[in-house]
Amino acid sequence: MAVRVGILGATGAVGQRLIQLLEPHPDFDIAALTASESSAGKSYREAAKWRADSPIPANVADITVGPTEPDAVPSDVDLLFSSLPSSVGAAVEPDFCEAGYVVSSNSSNARMAEDVPLVIPEVNADHIDLLEVQRDDRGWDGALVKNPNCSTITFVPTLAALAEFGLEKVHVATLQAVSGAGYDGVTSMEIIDNAIPHIGSEEEKLETESKKLLGEFDGASLQQNDVAVAASCNRIPTIDGHLENVWLEAADELTPEDAAKALEAYPSVDLPSSPDPLIHVFEDLERPQPRLDRNLGGGMAVSVGGIRESTFGLQYNCLAHNTIRGAAGASVLNGELLLENGYL
Repeated sequence: MAVRVGILGATGAVGQRLIQLLEPHPDFDIAALTASESSAGKSYREAAKWRADSPIPANVADITVGPTEPDAVPSDVDLLFSSLPSSVGAAVEPDFCEAGYVVSSNSSNARMAEDVPLVIPEVNADHIDLLEVQRDDRGWDGALVKNPNCSTITFVPTLAALAEFGLEKVHVATLQAVSGAGYDGVTSMEIIDNAIPHIGSEEEKLETESKKLLGEFDGASLQQNDVAVAASCNRIPTIDGHLENVWLEAADELTPEDAAKALEAYPSVDLPSSPDPLIHVFEDLERPQPRLDRNLGGGMAVSVGGIRESTFGLQYNCLAHNTIRGAAGASVLNGELLLENGYL
């Protein structure tokens, strides 16, 4: 029997992508949708300004949207996916967890909290058991798990694949698509024929979330990785797909050939949304490119190219689809991990 799930913040860009991914999912059945008070009481068809690249699923269009509060969600819903703005998520996600709901959240609030697992299943699936600490500390019957920022999730799997060589310093420059800012985040007059060399709080997210994701969990506490990460984030006029330039200094000798082998061999996980292979490696120095490569692995793969030696150690480029692997798909994958590990 499919797990009944709900979506908090269902009318936004990530909420719509969640609906696209969940409607055909083999294990999940959409049973509840919430949004702002202005949308509550309307059918989803009426409430959502649908912008996704496929029609609203027929079995979702007529669901009545509820307010984003625990009393509005049926008690037999086992899992909630949150795509709420971080300010709203910070206010209401704990209420859902206290009420007994398990929440897989894309919102940025609480990602760095000591008892909240920040998870990429192919990188640190064992961190999910931090939920046991969370439940003991907070007295929750429910639970809260986070996926990282859309730019963090692009390069961290590549770092995990190369960690055997001893990560010391990482410099990353991101070229981020406009969809990462939401439908109304960047106006056409700002971004057409332009690039914006700053994205508020993005640098900090890459620099801190990566250390937590690559850290070690001993069953009681999480020790962050001590790799030094410096980031520069730029918005460019592509629609989807975050491209990133990475410079990596390792403790051990790391040749481009060794790196390519390690990246190609890095495993996926046995969950429906994890692609195989997880990392696509291109020999072509002009790849990956957002338009050509963002949909590899159904939008869940990370692609790497341009691997070469540089003054600062190893240099390469990586790419992932920011609203699938970097947002909605990451939350769905964490939901699958929660189901696999008996948290639902």
